[in-house]
Amino acid sequence: MSGDIKTSDSPAGDEPKRGMMETERRIDDTRRRSQMLSIWKRLCRNKLSIIGMIIFLILVLAAIFAKQIAPYDYSAQDLTNALAMPSAEHWMGTDDFGRDILSRVIYGGRISLLVALLGIIISLVAGGLIGVISGYYSGTLDGILMRIMDVIMAIPGFLLAVCVSAALGSGVLNTAIAIAIAGIPGYARLMRALVMSIRGNEYVEAARVCGQSGFRIMIREIVPNTLSPIIVDTTLRIGAYILMISSLSFIGLGVQPPEAEWGSMLSAGRQYIRSFWPIVTFPGLAIMATLFGLNLFGDGLRDALDPRLKK
Repeated sequence: MSGDIKTSDSPAGDEPKRGMMETERRIDDTRRRSQMLSIWKRLCRNKLSIIGMIIFLILVLAAIFAKQIAPYDYSAQDLTNALAMPSAEHWMGTDDFGRDILSRVIYGGRISLLVALLGIIISLVAGGLIGVISGYYSGTLDGILMRIMDVIMAIPGFLLAVCVSAALGSGVLNTAIAIAIAGIPGYARLMRALVMSIRGNEYVEAARVCGQSGFRIMIREIVPNTLSPIIVDTTLRIGAYILMISSLSFIGLGVQPPEAEWGSMLSAGRQYIRSFWPIVTFPGLAIMATLFGLNLFGDGLRDALDPRLKK
């Protein structure tokens, strides 16, 4: 009889616990939705940030659907129609090989965004890992890692990217690695500062008292609470990376022809800068518009994610 009573009571005893857990999950989900809605409302109040977000979305969509949007093959040459002025057939004209400039600008955005995203991922993973380990454990390990970062930061970022790119050679992946190495110290120092400000909080101490390992605490308790500043910094950093990619390509160390890239287009057309303005004007405007939009969006996102600006 006693065994039967225990068997029948145990599921009933678990039901209140399950109900409480489901209620807590619903409350957490509702809270997250409320926070996201509040962030979105604050972002929409900033009209300039909306303009920047639209420009960034146009860049992303153009990169994804470049084949459908571009009117011509970006590498198709027509020497009989070289250096043609903008017209109904070629909205931005043609370059010195008769290639459609509009198509090359569209595909150039795909290359620039791809290389920038690869560089961001590499530098974020490497720099973030160094910063988390350094900020959480501190001590001798922190001193060694930060001194290494200081040595790298002592070299100007573009000069370091030039050296790495010259050693590895041109190409999409090599250019991404070059700009990523230059960006690792910035992510490492930012992540270290965020971790050091979080590791003393009550929920981190509670997880440590419960016996959770350092790796589990870093992944589950610390890293999720650093995402807002990282997202803002990444948004602003994409523009800087695109500018660095264009600069490397301009001096012959980044993505090179026949691939379409804004910096290489400027480099190839600089000899025609006085005689044929479209060949350098439109790639330059594409770079300027991209940086302008990303900076506006990054500033607005920073203000929206700042808890001090909720009121």
